[in-house]
Amino acid sequence: MSFSVASAVRPLGDGTYTATLPAEWTIGPKPHGGFLLALAARAAVHAAGGAMPGTEELSPLAVSAQFLRAPEVGPVLLRTEVRKAGRTATVVTSTLEQRGRACVESTVTVGRIPAQTPDYADLPDVPAVPPADAVDLASLGPGGVYKLGSVCDVRLDKQGAGFLTGRSGDPLVLRLWVRPLGERPDPYFALVAGDISMPVTFNLGRFGWSPTVQLTALLRAAPASGWLRVQVSCSAVHGQWFDEDAVVIDSAGRLVCQARQLALTPAG
Repeated sequence: MSFSVASAVRPLGDGTYTATLPAEWTIGPKPHGGFLLALAARAAVHAAGGAMPGTEELSPLAVSAQFLRAPEVGPVLLRTEVRKAGRTATVVTSTLEQRGRACVESTVTVGRIPAQTPDYADLPDVPAVPPADAVDLASLGPGGVYKLGSVCDVRLDKQGAGFLTGRSGDPLVLRLWVRPLGERPDPYFALVAGDISMPVTFNLGRFGWSPTVQLTALLRAAPASGWLRVQVSCSAVHGQWFDEDAVVIDSAGRLVCQARQLALTPAG
């Protein structure tokens, strides 16, 4: 199932939408966090359309989400409310519910992504295409934990990913490349890219479920066709709490997404 089809939302009226969380867009048994952000953003942009002219030009500019509980694969309801309507930016809350319980609460800033060349950008040096020996995460198998490998082309740079060979102690920095299968990336897929990496704490030998507690993503440009290159890093691990920063750059070398999350890692 393509990303655009899988992440579609269907309006019911009065600011509510339905969607389905498919099994392919999961990590283990749970829906992928970036995918949930994309659903929240789609609903919010649609809701903002009535408050701003030029609906076809609108995109999410910022998405900030609190993950209250992990939803299951299956149908969900999204409730939106326009909190501020403006000419430049409209702010919409978007709550994803399942079986009457709130799972993800998001605040989405909606507007128009700038098309011009940035006046300043300080970006990591990540090659435009993955190296020949990059790990294709689809090789983990569709029945494995990383099911996204069956619907996205995701490659991991072996350099710096010591956990691949049982080594621990490498810096908490990983580089990946990702693109959706069968279509070009869009700003909503950039939200997925900002959360595409396995936890950087794998390099500490800490494996297992690492749930996201809070995630904020900024959309900076509409991505060009081709690979999205992603560098993920961590500033500190305190007990089970760790941060993870992702910088997403498109094939044209433009910054398309910045994402920062606070998450929990299994105890060391």
